[in-house]
Amino acid sequence: MTTPTGGALPISDASAAGRQEGLPLDENWRKRIATQSIPAQVFLNHFFAMDYHIQHQNDLDDLTRFPIFIDFKGGVSEEGRKSLEKLLLNSWSAEYALRITPVVSAGSAGAEEYLQSSLHWTFPQAYYSILFSARAFLAVQGIQVSNEELIRKRIGNMVVRGYYPASVGYYALGPLNNYSIRRLPMAKFKPDLGLPSRAGAAQAELGQFLKTTRDGRIKALRNAIQNNPKTALRSPRTGEVLQKFGVEQYKTLARQIGYTTYFDMLSRLRISSNNREIERFVDSEIDVRLFHQSLVNIVSHVNAIHEAYVAKALGLDGFRQLVAKLPTYLQEGFLRDRIQAVIEPMFSVNGGSELTAAA
Repeated sequence: MTTPTGGALPISDASAAGRQEGLPLDENWRKRIATQSIPAQVFLNHFFAMDYHIQHQNDLDDLTRFPIFIDFKGGVSEEGRKSLEKLLLNSWSAEYALRITPVVSAGSAGAEEYLQSSLHWTFPQAYYSILFSARAFLAVQGIQVSNEELIRKRIGNMVVRGYYPASVGYYALGPLNNYSIRRLPMAKFKPDLGLPSRAGAAQAELGQFLKTTRDGRIKALRNAIQNNPKTALRSPRTGEVLQKFGVEQYKTLARQIGYTTYFDMLSRLRISSNNREIERFVDSEIDVRLFHQSLVNIVSHVNAIHEAYVAKALGLDGFRQLVAKLPTYLQEGFLRDRIQAVIEPMFSVNGGSELTAAA
């Protein structure tokens, strides 16, 4: 992946309309774009940092040395196999759609504007591709679950237990204003508004991403509880609904939330696509191509991890048979390359002994 060396985000000179008409840009428009661009820039920095950390760690091969991977057992019944095939088809179809977006716009006069507006669908494509591959990962363990909150908690527990390599194995826990960030030793530093250009800066950005993501979940849970008269926490003295939470109340919420992981961070793509927050990205002047490439790299990495576990459960031949049922456009291209470059080499490790399907 080619990345900038750091500094401020690339900002284009003017809107398409301004370029075409040759007219000066309205000052109010400039102010609005600047206001929109700051949060969009921060969001891009977050995902760029996630991608940077993945590329810096370069640790997919580490899976083959994890006892938890070596001893991984799983499988599916004939009926379960059909469900597994559907989950993976959904994951790979979403990834294919995510990858093809810049290809569709290539060479067109409005390519940049098309990519900008495409955030409406590329955000959820990235999230749902990983969601479905995570469900496949759980399915080969006999865990059939479709509720996204339950999936989030299952995946969070697996991150903490060590199923994932360091590239996405970090997490946060604890109550509001007293979080503990684990497996990111340099996350204690404060990030700036520039793209991270070194490992420490990327970890600082990821630490901030974990914090803001956990903030959102805890506050949303608090609102849901307090807005329901049946669940609202009340003052033991007056019986009135609590307007302010103390340390103990936030500890209770933290236990209910569980861990905050890469999965929570990526779920913000779904949240953004479902409300008007997405408009700040569409109307901003950020490097949308860089954003898109970061999402593609992240999705490819996380899906490869899940696919490795699925292949370990089915055996390499079983996994190949599953892929052989896919439409031709999915069998070829990115999936074929990933299987050849990542999955197949995992089945010839430890002196050539093949990792076969669990009995």
